[in-house]
Amino acid sequence: MEFEVTHPFHPWRGRRFVAATRKHNWGEERVMYFDDEGRLRSLLLSWTDLHQSDVRIEVAAGRACLRADDLSILAAVVDELKSRGASRRRGVK
Repeated sequence: MEFEVTHPFHPWRGRRFVAATRKHNWGEERVMYFDDEGRLRSLLLSWTDLHQSDVRIEVAAGRACLRADDLSILAAVVDELKSRGASRRRGVK
């Protein structure tokens, strides 16, 4: 399977390589490949055309920094913190 480097600032942008494997390394998805000298290298999957983009991010088109699910979780945390604060204030005269 071939892939292309798509990151706009990577010096190899537009070059194609043969993928050796895909792995989850250093907390991120990476594609492993052999360079021109035969050394095993890796790139972030998101820097290649193998990356499947998040539809929600594309639809937001830079207008939203959080997803609806994230906002729901944040609202629940804020409500919990408010209720804890209110109960503490009720106990103090």
